[in-house]
Amino acid sequence: MTVSIAIIVEGASEAALDQSLRRFLAARLPEGRPRIRFYPEDGRIPKGERLQRDVDRLLRRHDAVIALTDVYTGPSSREFESARHARASMRSWVGPEPRFHPHAAQYEFEAWLLPYWNVIQDRAGSKRQAPSANPESVNHDRPPSIRLGEVFRAGAKGRTYSKTRDATAILKDQDLTIAANACPELKSFLNTILTLSGGELL
Repeated sequence: MTVSIAIIVEGASEAALDQSLRRFLAARLPEGRPRIRFYPEDGRIPKGERLQRDVDRLLRRHDAVIALTDVYTGPSSREFESARHARASMRSWVGPEPRFHPHAAQYEFEAWLLPYWNVIQDRAGSKRQAPSANPESVNHDRPPSIRLGEVFRAGAKGRTYSKTRDATAILKDQDLTIAANACPELKSFLNTILTLSGGELL
């Protein structure tokens, strides 16, 4: 039986994972790929009772629900201190529903783009070095999206970084296992989907 998974994400940039995730799953689950549908929010994952209601509603149509939030939620907010804190908060809001799986990008989704730095350099027209050997250590003080914005503005093409346009282009045709090997939180997210689908873990 094919499993159906709803993935609540903060916005269109996280939904840029869609095609890359489908290619990843097609390679690892050639005969048992799940049905996946992304549900983008308007910038933030719902909190409290709103998230619980949304999860309950989605579980009427799906076998499992994943919520994916950033730890970094904006310059004026430090709602979450870490991915662990974010996961614990979402779990407390939803309760002990076993079909709900909270996940977080440490510190934000763009950290999962950093392992493809050569692609970022090409798109920005930049030779700037990658900000850290560990993408998930790029933190609240200067989060990955800010670093990407600086690279694009200073690059030869002199333009701004667009979450929707550039995130999708950076991930196009990329092997997600490269980022998963550098980013434990991404690996955990992918392993949840593989577990729900009966696949072999990374």
